[in-house]
Amino acid sequence: MKTWIKRTLYGVFGATLVAGGLSACGYRMDGPHGMRMDAQQSAEWRGKAIDRVSSKLELNAEQKKRLATLADKLQEQRQALVGKTTDPRAEFQALVAGEKFDKSRAQALIAEKTAALNGKSPEVLTAAADFYDNLTPIQQEKVREFMKGRRGWRQHG
Repeated sequence: MKTWIKRTLYGVFGATLVAGGLSACGYRMDGPHGMRMDAQQSAEWRGKAIDRVSSKLELNAEQKKRLATLADKLQEQRQALVGKTTDPRAEFQALVAGEKFDKSRAQALIAEKTAALNGKSPEVLTAAADFYDNLTPIQQEKVREFMKGRRGWRQHG
């Protein structure tokens, strides 16, 4: 496989890794009764996550800036997927609230989420590729090792 294709694939997987990490930690930050983080808590968490990744990969200032851009794009895509709703779970519960499954509303939700993905994905991929392509070979290897599932940065006993 050509080198640029490999790098592009690794970049996409790296973006997926970051997105998964952001999503997982964002989920854990839910408070009692489904309360979400406010803007200040979200900004604090984002800063901590960027600092953690930066220290693990030993990023320079330019690389850290690219990581922040990637985090911004991932957050924009996440917000686009959530949409304007304040309770996504209620939207899905509404599909089965009646005697019959609301197929037309389900199709509308799928179309809305697909449009959000299609609209923001190119920006996320560009930011992921830009971040990954500007890592040193040693840093890229650290990302690949983490993605292989060898416990990576989070050592648990």
